[in-house]
Amino acid sequence: MEDIAIDSRDVHPGTLFVALRGEERDGHDYIDDAAVQGACCVVCEKPPEIDIAYVLVSDTHDALAMLAARFCGEPAEKLTMIGVTGTNGKTTTTYLLKQLLEKTKGAKVGLIGTNQNMIGDEILSAERTTPDALSLQKLLSAMVEAGCSHAVMEVSSHALMQKRAAGIRFAVGIFTNLTQDHLDYHGTMEAYCDAKAKLFTACDAAVVNGDDPWTPRLLEGFTGKVTTFGQGLTNDLVAYRPHYENDRVCFAACSDTDHVETYLPIPGAFSLYNALGALAAMQALGVSLPESAKALRTCTGVRGRCEVVPVPADYTVIIDYAHTPDGLKNILAAVCGFAEGRVIAVFGCGGDRDKTKRPRMGRIAAALSDFAVLTSDNPRTEDPYAILREVYSGMADAKTPFAVIEDRREAIRFALRSARRGDVVVLCGKGHETYQIIGTTKYPLDEREVVRACFAKEQRKDAE
Repeated sequence: MEDIAIDSRDVHPGTLFVALRGEERDGHDYIDDAAVQGACCVVCEKPPEIDIAYVLVSDTHDALAMLAARFCGEPAEKLTMIGVTGTNGKTTTTYLLKQLLEKTKGAKVGLIGTNQNMIGDEILSAERTTPDALSLQKLLSAMVEAGCSHAVMEVSSHALMQKRAAGIRFAVGIFTNLTQDHLDYHGTMEAYCDAKAKLFTACDAAVVNGDDPWTPRLLEGFTGKVTTFGQGLTNDLVAYRPHYENDRVCFAACSDTDHVETYLPIPGAFSLYNALGALAAMQALGVSLPESAKALRTCTGVRGRCEVVPVPADYTVIIDYAHTPDGLKNILAAVCGFAEGRVIAVFGCGGDRDKTKRPRMGRIAAALSDFAVLTSDNPRTEDPYAILREVYSGMADAKTPFAVIEDRREAIRFALRSARRGDVVVLCGKGHETYQIIGTTKYPLDEREVVRACFAKEQRKDAE
């Protein structure tokens, strides 16, 4: 077997063609093309209409995952696998875990996620949060070859529904939270929760946010060891007396046996929960709370997650990936906690995605910012102004001053020109992304460069 193909464009002589059903295309429609190009066998859910060897299965996504794992030598069995799912906090939690494992165990750790993939210190590009089954197994195989002992990965609800990680056994599964997102795909919050719950059917131990109302549903039927974390005193790991500063969150991590003062050098209430989830997972992996809590103090943040952009000004600029109602609420509430002046929020909503969250995000921005700048995120194939009108519908009755500037670069420039001493300008939605999707095309857009260019232009003006 030379390769495993997802659609006929990947086929070359000797290929095993797997006919996957997708949202827009069905691989079964390409079996004829695959045969012409030299496919030797087809894995399918219904008998092909042409004369070709085939294997009939009930679910080709599941079959692809199993074939890919076997083809790559079952690499997950050679690694301690840790999976993180939830709406917000997945990326930061995986980065914290990677650092904690390296600092406490001296381990070489692989990472798979939204921002990038990593094999130890080597950085690899990432096209999606969780790769397709074959790419995932090849990446895990490369980790094994490089000497990794652990792999920490984000496991998205889409990936769970499409069984990209099927057949992988996780030593620990972590649930961060569940808030509105991807309802265009899942339909209801209940279905969204049930998709996340699929991770825990493949976990030996569950580390879950005990303060999240969806946790009981998520764990229905789970029979393994459960560790809860949160601020509620009934949790197994509790954050006691949290204190928020402009560059960190300080708290006492308390379990039945330990009470350890620690901090994470990333501000915000959401950072508290990310830290708790990582510490609880480390306990599940056999590392003592005092040891991991000490290491937590030296952990660093993630690009595009509450990232402070250095600027030659007496105000602060922060970039954050907040693109959901809860994400926007979290970052703005965090900034409200330390801003000396106004909070200026620059935000929008993505096109061709859940429309119901747009007015909610408008209401949140109006409630938690002193000035809001509505702009485009990734409009994709939708009319940008139609998206902005839906966002504005949630702000119409608010008294918060705002501006509507569709061009994102110009919106950022406007926000920076409007900022005064002590203000915090929060650029929400793009985070680590260095592009903007307009239509079906990705155009370069790195907000850090936009900010730097704005100040460079002002400095040239001053010099003249």
